[in-house]
Amino acid sequence: MTRQRAKKVSMLGHELDILMGERQTLLKVVGATAALIASLDTRLLPPGAVESADLVATAINALPDETLRDALAAASAQIAEDDRVVSD
Repeated sequence: MTRQRAKKVSMLGHELDILMGERQTLLKVVGATAALIASLDTRLLPPGAVESADLVATAINALPDETLRDALAAASAQIAEDDRVVSD
């Protein structure tokens, strides 16, 4: 492998690592949002909030099942991690 090709492969690997990290963050956001939307009682929300919740719910429902499962798992892992009690 030439030096230039090795450098390109290294750069692509670095970019892939960045993208995978961003994907994991987005999965956490989507999972947490899905959990929040599912827990809302729309009868108690102002009309503007209902419209926003509907928009988010529609976008989440458009996700492939596997992606939504990954998102919920990522959010659950984050929630579980945040619930840990740290004693001094």
